Amino acid sequence: MEYRQLGRSGVRVSAMCLGTMNFGGRTDEATAIKMVHEALDLGINFIDMADVYGRGVSEQITGKALAESGRRDEVVLGTKAVARMGDGPNDHGASRYHLTRACEASLRRLQTDRIDLYQLHVVDLTTPMDEILGTLGTLVQQGKILYVGTSKWPVTLIMEGLALSERCGLPRFTSEQPPYNILDRAIENDLVWTCMRHGIGIISWCPLAYGILSGQYRKGATAPAGSRYEKTRPNDTRFTPEALDAVDALRGVAEARGITVAQLAHAWLLTRPGLTAPIIGPRTLEHLRDTVAACDIELTPEELAKIDEIVPPGRWVSDFYDGNVQGRLRAAIAAG
Repeated sequence: MEYRQLGRSGVRVSAMCLGTMNFGGRTDEATAIKMVHEALDLGINFIDMADVYGRGVSEQITGKALAESGRRDEVVLGTKAVARMGDGPNDHGASRYHLTRACEASLRRLQTDRIDLYQLHVVDLTTPMDEILGTLGTLVQQGKILYVGTSKWPVTLIMEGLALSERCGLPRFTSEQPPYNILDRAIENDLVWTCMRHGIGIISWCPLAYGILSGQYRKGATAPAGSRYEKTRPNDTRFTPEALDAVDALRGVAEARGITVAQLAHAWLLTRPGLTAPIIGPRTLEHLRDTVAACDIELTPEELAKIDEIVPPGRWVSDFYDGNVQGRLRAAIAAG
C-alpha cells in the first residue's frame, strides 16, 4: 500500500480510504467489522464516515471494530457533520451550537478521545465563516479534533475559508471531499488546481459513479434486479446514455488488460494529480479485496490516453459534481 501526505499536513494516509456509508445498511454489522479488520491488514490506515450515515450507526460500528482490534492509533479517523441529524431547527448546520454537540456525539459513538479529520459535510450558507472556523478552532484547542476539512464545497468558499484562516489564525482546511470518477471529471476544471496550489488534499468519493462503473449495466439491457438503477427516473442526469456508451468503451480497455471495469476505474483514480485518496465503498469483503487489488495495477500511457478519449479531461457524461456542489448553491439562492 502506498502512503501519501494529506494536503500540507504532516500526516500520511493510505492511497485508498475505507468508506463506511454502507455500514449498518447494505452491509450488516458483522461483515462491516470484519471489513475494518481486513482493511487494516491490507494496509489501509484511513477511514471515512459521517454522523448522518445511518444516523450514527456507521460511527458506532466503526468505533466497535476499532475497539475490538486494539488498533485505533494506527488509523487516521475521519468523520463529518453539518447534515441533518434530527427534526429540530438546530439539529443540522455548521453553527457553534450544532458542531459542538455533533462532535461530542461522534466521539461517544466512535469510542475515541479525538477525531483525526473533522469535515464539514456540506455547505451551510447561513452560518458566518468566522463562527464555523472559530468553533473548529476551539475543538482543536480542546484536543477533540486534529485536522479540519470540507466536503462538496465550491472553490470560492474554500478560498474564503483559507483567507480567514490566514488573517485570524484559525484552523486551515486540510482536505476537500468532492465526487470524482471517470464519468465526471468536472473537478479538473478548477478545484484540482486550487487544491494543489494551496496544499489541500483531495479525498474523492463515488469512484464507481454509484455503480455505473461496476460494469453491471449495459446499454439496451435490463438493469440487474435490486441494483441502484433497476428503475431509472426520466431525464436522469447520472444514468445517461452517454455514460453507458463510455462504460462500453471502458469495458474494452479493461478486458484488454484482463481486469474489471471497476478495477480500471480505481486504478485510474490512483494516477490523478492532486488526489490524495479515493474513498472506496465496498459492500462485501470480496468487493474490498477486488478494489484494493487495483493498487497493483499500473496503467500505461496508452491506456490513460484512451480513457481521455472516452471522457476528456474536465468533461462529464454523468453529473455528480455540479449537482452536489453548484446545484446546492443554486437551490439556496432560489430559497432566498
